[in-house]
Amino acid sequence: MRVNERIRVPEVRLVGPNGEQVGIVRIEDALRLAQEADLDLVEVAATARPPVCKLMDFGKYKYETAQKARESRRNQTNTIIKEMKLRPKIDPHDYETKKGHVVRFLKAGDKVKITIMFRGREQSRPELGFRLLQRLAEDVSELGFVESSPRQDGRNMIMVLGPHKKKSEARVDVEAEKAKRKAEREAEEQAERAERAEQAQAHEAERAAGVTKKPKGPADNLDPE
Repeated sequence: MRVNERIRVPEVRLVGPNGEQVGIVRIEDALRLAQEADLDLVEVAATARPPVCKLMDFGKYKYETAQKARESRRNQTNTIIKEMKLRPKIDPHDYETKKGHVVRFLKAGDKVKITIMFRGREQSRPELGFRLLQRLAEDVSELGFVESSPRQDGRNMIMVLGPHKKKSEARVDVEAEKAKRKAEREAEEQAERAERAEQAQAHEAERAAGVTKKPKGPADNLDPE
């Protein structure tokens, strides 16, 4: 973008700092108006005839543009595909563990590639893998959907699950959950400190009142008779 004296055309279509149309003016007059307003003359449409220029604070404009670009990069969706491998005859405990990983991936906004690995005679029973994939998809249906239906790929059967929430939305939820857990921990610690302080105050009050009992020794347990 050309600014101020770098704009070398006879005349420009000038736009005021608040977007108002000033009209076509000579470049000398546009530069004078910019100087009087303590602003910059910035060329915003170089291909127009005459070029369109606007009065603005160019330093502030560059800063705000950089901030928007940084925010856009922070919020852009980075598609990450996680992979989870299962056996068709997986035991219940391992299934729950694997499902927990899939749930965590989907909550984070990532796609999950589920691979069922067949070995030996298991290859003649593809329906076992298909039913397992269907079961997993139903178990995590609140967090994700079947993006790619189960299909045979050599000795494996593959299905892809996609998250319902975008990566940026999932990140917000994760941060909110972290903040909630942190607040709960801080509240518990504060309650424990308050309880200890109350116990200490009660102990001091007992001592001040002279009701603190002397610990019993061996002789105190003897029968006086």
